[in-house]
Amino acid sequence: MNEIYDITIIGAGPTGLFAGYYAGFRGLKTKLIDSQPDLGGQITALYPDKYIYDVAGFPKILGRELVRNLVEQCMQYNPTVVLGEQVQRLEKVEERLFRLTTDRTTHLSRAVLITAGIGAFTPKTFKRPEIDQYQGRGLFFAVHNREEFKGKRLLIIGGGDSALDWALNLVEVAREITLIHRRDGFRAHEDSVRRLFSSPITVKLFYELKAIRGEDRAEEAVIFHNKTGQEEVLQVDAILAFLGLQSNLGPIKEWGLHLEEESILVNTKMETNIPGVYAAGDIVTYPGKVKLIVTGFGEAATAVNNLTRYLNPEASVFPGHSSSIVEKQHKESQPARADGS
Repeated sequence: MNEIYDITIIGAGPTGLFAGYYAGFRGLKTKLIDSQPDLGGQITALYPDKYIYDVAGFPKILGRELVRNLVEQCMQYNPTVVLGEQVQRLEKVEERLFRLTTDRTTHLSRAVLITAGIGAFTPKTFKRPEIDQYQGRGLFFAVHNREEFKGKRLLIIGGGDSALDWALNLVEVAREITLIHRRDGFRAHEDSVRRLFSSPITVKLFYELKAIRGEDRAEEAVIFHNKTGQEEVLQVDAILAFLGLQSNLGPIKEWGLHLEEESILVNTKMETNIPGVYAAGDIVTYPGKVKLIVTGFGEAATAVNNLTRYLNPEASVFPGHSSSIVEKQHKESQPARADGS
């Protein structure tokens, strides 16, 4: 018989993992489902070895370490974790009961929290076969292990957070780094731009990649100035192109949720238009929304606390301070002493 959970969290990235912890903290029977084979979402899939600088309490922390901490925190309450399954249908079968159908089975839950990030994602390529053919042979669209580039001559392409973060992250391991960007404006954090121009990285503005040369793998990169047409040939060991991500909400689009530009509309309680279905993290939008990991953490707590009230109208939205509650839980779990105290 299919077990019924209080809350099923769709998406086990940072927001989903923190929501899993908070749901356990509120005493909810919890399940997490993710289509990826590992916990951690986009961080695990695309930049486990990249430093993250804007998580409260950490001057900097590697992506994999942040995920490890979040997993440890979440697993304190022993949620059920289902990986490698994509939720394809979400149906309300009766009052306060949903059926989630994946590509493998079905799950039942009294409430649902969607924390699916940007949905299904893949790094963008150049869409030029003569260049994309070098993927895996010196051309990379994501970094999974920075030690792979130790002592290498790198060309980094892009002007967003991923390009600048990786350029700065790899300075201490690479032999030399050149970063090119097609214009003089950056989409990265101001602090990253400041650090880039005070680093030993060679920065070339208004430059783009024209061609890659090499027999078995990339050996040279032909770049050109997009205002003058002037070309330059760089000797390279690897080319890292951060052109953005292609995201797709996939089946979520068919669930009857109110959407706005590939995002789920929520209110201040993180409620969607379907009672009992909440959403948090990068997948949501509302006036003033900022897509940051730390924002997702706050939204996860807001969603779970309001969801708890939805499941039990007698429950308080405010759970109390964690230090007091955890101490009480710890005392209650201790065996009674022989003297009865």
